[in-house]
Amino acid sequence: MGEERSLARMADQTESRHNPIVLIPARLASTRLPNKPLADIHGAPMIVHVWRRAVAAGAGPVVVACAEPVIAAAIEGEGGKAMLTDPAHQNGTLRIHEALTRIDPKRRHDIILNVQGDLPTLDPAILKTVLRPFSDPAVDIATLAAIIRREEERTAPQVVKAVASFAEGAAPGSAARALYFSRAPVPSGPGPLYHHIGLYAYRRAALERYVSLPPGPLEQREKLEQLRALEAGMRIEVVLVDTVPLGVDTPADLERARAMLAP
Repeated sequence: MGEERSLARMADQTESRHNPIVLIPARLASTRLPNKPLADIHGAPMIVHVWRRAVAAGAGPVVVACAEPVIAAAIEGEGGKAMLTDPAHQNGTLRIHEALTRIDPKRRHDIILNVQGDLPTLDPAILKTVLRPFSDPAVDIATLAAIIRREEERTAPQVVKAVASFAEGAAPGSAARALYFSRAPVPSGPGPLYHHIGLYAYRRAALERYVSLPPGPLEQREKLEQLRALEAGMRIEVVLVDTVPLGVDTPADLERARAMLAP
């Protein structure tokens, strides 16, 4: 209990020093699940479920950065805020960067949380968790990971592994510097592997630097954008959590999400 109270105080202190904003990139184009943000989950589009959970986190104002007006209409119909962005953007990071520069030209927000629009089972509590590393001014980017519990996920290439030097028996809330990310089961040898959760928080300067960088050789080889930051010498801190939100990429994933969110 003492450790939990200490971590809560750390999160509160970090929030008091910073002014975060939560941006959710979304677009209709998806090869495996067409029109994914609008997929119905118990009467509401998936993007609305994600937006609701981001709002419930209370980490900062929430804006959906979308490529199509129909996504904006779905969010605005719920009383939320959406911003149309260039449909040609190749990834969500470029999309949230455009939205940020237009929403906040006076640069009031110094921490940007990038929440993927296909995480309808997201636990709102982990949004504040990812802010904790920013108490250290050397941290550029923060992200999350959880211990892999299912044996088949250790070798599954779609389960990205975060390589970070967590102490043996590290508790949720612990943080360690990211050394690498891979689709392979690394590191080798006995011990836990860590499932990287694709939710990021950036210092504003780090986001601006990131979008100016060209893709690096490791990023192109692994098909993992976060390696671009590591290749450029940026510091990514990984916070350990005990829950992995379901990423919806296929019709089967959508059915799982519907079952998990059944009223």
